[in-house]
Amino acid sequence: MRVSGRRLAELIGRFSRVRALVVGDLMLDRFVWGQVERISPEAPVPVVHVTGEDERPGGAGNVVSNVTALGGRAAACGMVGDDAAGKRLASALRALGAGTEGVVVSRHARTTEKTRIIAHQQQVVRLDREAPPLLDGMGTRRVRDFVLRGCARFDVVVVSDYAKGVVGPELLAALAEAHARAPFTWVVDPKLMKPNRTEAAEAAGIDIRDRASLSAAGRRLLERWEAEAVLISCGEEGMALFKRGGGVQEFPTVAREVYDVTGAGDTVLATCALALGAGGTLEEATVLANHAAGVVVGKIGTATLRADELRATLRGRRPTARAVGLRAADAARELKRGARRKPRGRLSGARAAREQRTGPRMS
Repeated sequence: MRVSGRRLAELIGRFSRVRALVVGDLMLDRFVWGQVERISPEAPVPVVHVTGEDERPGGAGNVVSNVTALGGRAAACGMVGDDAAGKRLASALRALGAGTEGVVVSRHARTTEKTRIIAHQQQVVRLDREAPPLLDGMGTRRVRDFVLRGCARFDVVVVSDYAKGVVGPELLAALAEAHARAPFTWVVDPKLMKPNRTEAAEAAGIDIRDRASLSAAGRRLLERWEAEAVLISCGEEGMALFKRGGGVQEFPTVAREVYDVTGAGDTVLATCALALGAGGTLEEATVLANHAAGVVVGKIGTATLRADELRATLRGRRPTARAVGLRAADAARELKRGARRKPRGRLSGARAAREQRTGPRMS
């Protein structure tokens, strides 16, 4: 199916009107940037000379970052611990201009932190600070109640599940019931499931080795999830869109250089959500998401892209120098710029949920 470039440009132009509610597992991503010049005399490991550090919202927070970077208006809903990392995460979300009324602070939870040490454009090691999956019944009910009160006011609802305990059967069932009463647009749910190839293989119980097994897995997931569509991300091979009552549509990757795939799935999710919220079709949303992923994998860390970068890649242009990955100094400037912006008022708008769990997203 051929998608009009003019139509895609029109959809990108509407992103600024889309109000997205992002619900899921909020995390704090920390990046330590440096250079490796020698091997440690104490052990056969590289010695990283630190040149800079920065922090960004991760997990569902990275979906929020992608929505706002593309010009959309976002509200975050999830849970953080009553700790310093949780405070910094909420502050970083507000600096993006995102609504944080739905961010629940729990005394029974610990904010998940992921620290990535990067040298010479390569990740050396990742350090995780997290507790077992969340079991705060009161906190998860507060998240559920916030989503149910607000879902009808958003143009799209995005469920971002990293298996940390926020997204569970009760929340998904409540959203499904709300959708049955008053339909709204949703992503990562029966409206549009978006697993990667590994997740799709696990959920379908089919080892995806080639196009035939991919097709079989996609058809089984459509049936099992009773979904309108399933979009499977296939890494360097692009994406495959399965629609109920139709065949598979394949979208080859548009990435030119791949430095880091961290957070690329969040970019796909955010772009699909904005495109659907702007009135796009599943095919149009997939094309835009494929191009967006092709840009961010050429950046380092949990990167985002702007609407003008997405327009440029649609025209076949390479991203500008400014677009080739955030460094520590760039991140600091962005954070200061965000802090100086007046936070947007209370957001309204929404649309989404899903009836059955897709299984945990790799984190």
